[in-house]
Amino acid sequence: MDEREQELVSYLIKDCKTTGEIQTKLKRLFAGTIERMLEGEMDVHLGYEKNSIEGNNSGNSRNGYSRKRIISDYGECEIAVPRDRNGEFKPQIIEKRQTRTSEIEDKILAMYAKGMSQRDIEETIREIYGANVSQGMISQITDKVLPDVNEWQNRPLESIYPIIFFDGIIFNSRKDNRIIKKCVYSVLGIDLEGQKEILGIWIAENESASFYASICADLKSRGVSDIFIACHDNLTGLNEAICSVFPKTRNQLCIVHQIRNSCKFVPYKDRKEVCADLKKIYGAVNLEDAEFAKEEFREKWNKKYPNILKSWDRNWTELTTFFDFPPEIRKIIYTTNTIEGYHRMVRKFTKSKAVFPTDDSIRKALYLCISNISKKWTQPVRDWKLAYAQFSLLFEDRFPA
Repeated sequence: MDEREQELVSYLIKDCKTTGEIQTKLKRLFAGTIERMLEGEMDVHLGYEKNSIEGNNSGNSRNGYSRKRIISDYGECEIAVPRDRNGEFKPQIIEKRQTRTSEIEDKILAMYAKGMSQRDIEETIREIYGANVSQGMISQITDKVLPDVNEWQNRPLESIYPIIFFDGIIFNSRKDNRIIKKCVYSVLGIDLEGQKEILGIWIAENESASFYASICADLKSRGVSDIFIACHDNLTGLNEAICSVFPKTRNQLCIVHQIRNSCKFVPYKDRKEVCADLKKIYGAVNLEDAEFAKEEFREKWNKKYPNILKSWDRNWTELTTFFDFPPEIRKIIYTTNTIEGYHRMVRKFTKSKAVFPTDDSIRKALYLCISNISKKWTQPVRDWKLAYAQFSLLFEDRFPA
């Protein structure tokens, strides 16, 4: 600590008996520092210092002060903002109509990204900084990320993604004084380095084949030229939408979702045994053994639960895609757990937001969630080097040189 810092500390602790009193002094120091900086900006704007004779007949001069209340890390304080006679002065350190410092805005954005509601943020700012921040002001601050959201949603993507996952998550949203369900569809890609990346989010009130096609077209327009394997739940029209834009892509339906749907028809007393027999199908060594296990299941259960195998038979090609690949790739693609894990983290961040007022409020909340979640994705998918080697052999004609 140098001499000046020691002097500042001595000033702060002088006549102070509590941390609150120190905070009050820091608030006065902060306000005074801002005022000195504004005076310096005014000097530069006019071209001469205060009370200097150089200002005589210069065409512009100081014209007193206006009072302004601002919110900072030190709480709410009042500062004097200098004015010029021509009304041309535009301060930079605290701009016109600005009532918060960037530091307090950063903290509000961080709290919003952690899933805190606007009411909770309002109360936290009041408790910590002694400042009143309205929910409208919080909304204005968080709206500042919307240009970043749009830039992120339209950013260029990699040309090749060996694996992508499609899945949706439902949120409550307000529309015409009604609360409706909105599905936010996410696409999670695994690139050639094995790194996970959310490629984008799309909001729809009603899912349809045309909606899925628009997602695929968006990915293509942003630079994606090839996808080796697309993993998703069995949503009507999604297979066709993917294949219409990326005709070489193999589709893999989520086995876990298929089992859940199968068990809807089974009462509790038979569920454990049915699941064990279904496991013989998807846990087979190869496609031939899986088909044999399916026929055994048919003989045992089809009379009692005929609807189970109807679904398996109808989707058999897409359910068994993973049998065409070695174990290193199979364990990644046979289920959509990768993107479901991401959605669990999103739910953790957004659980306090029961209803979103607009689509933009959904977008900015999810964008901030993704920014936080992505920081944890520092490592490639487990055993990716082995999977990469297999991809380079199986898709040799489509692999980058």
